[in-house]
Amino acid sequence: MTGSVREDGFASRGSAEMSPEQRVPEWGGDQLADPAGAPGLDGDLLGIDPTELTDEDLIREMHSLHRTRLDTLRHAADSALANHLRRTAELETEYLARHPGREVDPSRLRDA
Repeated sequence: MTGSVREDGFASRGSAEMSPEQRVPEWGGDQLADPAGAPGLDGDLLGIDPTELTDEDLIREMHSLHRTRLDTLRHAADSALANHLRRTAELETEYLARHPGREVDPSRLRDA
């Protein structure tokens, strides 16, 4: 059984296979891909390069994004959601690069 398609063009319930990036129209090639071409935006507004952040600042920035995640997902404009997703990916990628051997809590593991 397939999910129905809502008036906004997004499938309901049956779209579990689609990532948020696939559901956001701006993700693939609008002004967010080239901030210099966006009206009123410059690179500074999209955030400091994660490689330039201290560990403390990197954690603080990730905490802020995760704290606002649900509100952004549910209520922000598509371009704001796309920016949120991009920034989260940048910061988390930098964190993992800095901490490749991060401690994994055994209580968070599932049986294979």
